[in-house]
Amino acid sequence: MTTTAYFVEVAPPPRVGPDPGSTPARPRTATVAAKARLRRVPKDLADLPVGSRSRTRTALGHVVLGALSVVCVFPVYWMYIVAFREPGTALGQSLLPWPVSLENVRHVWDAIPMGRMLANTFLVALLSAVGQTLIALLAAYAFAAWRFFGQRVLFLLFVGTWLVPFQVTMIPNYVTLSKLGLLNTLSGIVVPTLCSAMAVLMLRQHLAAFPKELLDASRMDGRTSWGTLWRVVVPNMRPALASLFILLFISAWNEYFWPAMVLQRSDSVVQVGIRGFMGAEGNNWGALMAASGLACLPILLLYVVLQRHVIDAFVRSGLK
Repeated sequence: MTTTAYFVEVAPPPRVGPDPGSTPARPRTATVAAKARLRRVPKDLADLPVGSRSRTRTALGHVVLGALSVVCVFPVYWMYIVAFREPGTALGQSLLPWPVSLENVRHVWDAIPMGRMLANTFLVALLSAVGQTLIALLAAYAFAAWRFFGQRVLFLLFVGTWLVPFQVTMIPNYVTLSKLGLLNTLSGIVVPTLCSAMAVLMLRQHLAAFPKELLDASRMDGRTSWGTLWRVVVPNMRPALASLFILLFISAWNEYFWPAMVLQRSDSVVQVGIRGFMGAEGNNWGALMAASGLACLPILLLYVVLQRHVIDAFVRSGLK
């Protein structure tokens, strides 16, 4: 008995999707939009993002910035180089202080009360910067967040005091301090400088860009104006406040003319003390550079600690 097998070929089911070997057709609108984007060529290299600029221009820009940095840093570097040389080699041309000597620093520390002068100067600069920052914050918040009669006129008059030269107000301030008995005191240096129109103007510009929605939401939550200032405004303005504080601190630290008028002793603050030390030492450049280096050291340390806040304030003027 013979068995015969039959095989039936079954056709595959029809494919619903597109053929894998074929290229799907793109919508016409997407193709037109892509071509339009390709046609948008920047007019100059300034419109291009930083990553797409030519390597030559980027390298040239880095070289220029590096050269400018060297020009700015070199005087400070040379000051410390001369300070750490041996007393007899202050006028040498070497870029490295070898052998390193602390004789000039010891001489300055023994000749004048450098520690007490640095402490007095730090106290004066700190009180002046804190007072100016606090008063400027309150005034700028009032000008930016509130609306009252004569606001614009009052603000213009306030800023106009910034245009008045110090020589105009110098004698009235001196007479006022004399009447109050604040001459030859550290308070006499701080009190006339507590209000700064420049600080008010800077903070007012920052507060003008502050979102009004946050202030309205804080009022709807039942916060007072004082609570809104310290719980909403100040936490979002820390970079601006830090940068302003550093500028005011440096300005108060470097002030010479007003402390020289108020203080009658040459060993009170570091600016007046170094001036007297220059007259006493004559051409002892190593000792003078050592005294100047000690006077600059607190400013350098302050900037190193708060440099992140300064960069944030100048790069990003809005909220985090």
